[in-house]
Amino acid sequence: MQINPKKKLLNARPFLKWVGGKTQLLNELEKRIPDQIREKKTIKKYIEPYVGGGALFFYLKTKYDIKDSYLFDINKELIVAYKTIQMESKALIDKLEEIENKHLEKSEENRKEHYYEVRNKFNRQISNFDYDNYNENWVERTSFLIFLNKTGFNGLFRQNQKCEFNVPFGRYNNPKIYDEKNIIAVSEALRNTEIICGDFTESEKYVEKESFIYFDPPYRPISKTSNFTTYAKNGFQEEDQIRLSELFKKMDKKGAYLMLSNSDPKNEDIDDDFFDELYRGHNIERVPAKRHINCDASKRGEINELIITNYPI
Repeated sequence: MQINPKKKLLNARPFLKWVGGKTQLLNELEKRIPDQIREKKTIKKYIEPYVGGGALFFYLKTKYDIKDSYLFDINKELIVAYKTIQMESKALIDKLEEIENKHLEKSEENRKEHYYEVRNKFNRQISNFDYDNYNENWVERTSFLIFLNKTGFNGLFRQNQKCEFNVPFGRYNNPKIYDEKNIIAVSEALRNTEIICGDFTESEKYVEKESFIYFDPPYRPISKTSNFTTYAKNGFQEEDQIRLSELFKKMDKKGAYLMLSNSDPKNEDIDDDFFDELYRGHNIERVPAKRHINCDASKRGEINELIITNYPI
């Protein structure tokens, strides 16, 4: 397979299922792009301190001229995947084709066995895997991550305290492990993009006047029993939400355009003003969204999410 580097940018989309991904909110987010950016169709510098699935980044990349972009995440596995697609999309596609063919030719019981074989191998690599320096092992590891994501239960990414991936097998009749055209599009979208593994605070030094920053942190749980903040070993706690609000205020003083999304605690408790207090003085809007993941099916459905900006809409 030959990849033409001059090929027109395709409509890139997230290459992983990602809990809290923003695909369903893209229209609401796009409505709130600063007028100055919308009019010129140009973003001088785009920064995303929690890239996750990257839904907004890929969406903007197809509609706006982004001069420079900086994507951060504390999840090492995710950063390895982004960098691998950026540098070695062809080799990754070949590896994914191999693993998909091997998986789909099996019976359902044998697919389950194959899933756990790959998961065990993925976890055994952790102790001596070089996450800092790109090498040929990154392609295999990224193929394992994508495979586990597309065949594991609900497309979750979850680790135990040893950083081992522990999501169980998901039963899918004919899972699509990868999309070749999309991986090529993602690789092209990641050109002129710096991909950094680190805490969200590391993004501050890249911010300057008129930078556009989108914050999509692990959400504050919308109920006391919700635990989907654990996207990395140590999770994301309420004090981290407070640290983030402090960074938001610092970036505001630099003259950057800031947009942040989070869960609305008022879905569960109308008197919970946690975010209203943290971001007092900024523009806070509540928009409808669907909640897809809940162990109680009766609690799945439409809820409100928050979109907070430091500029008027």
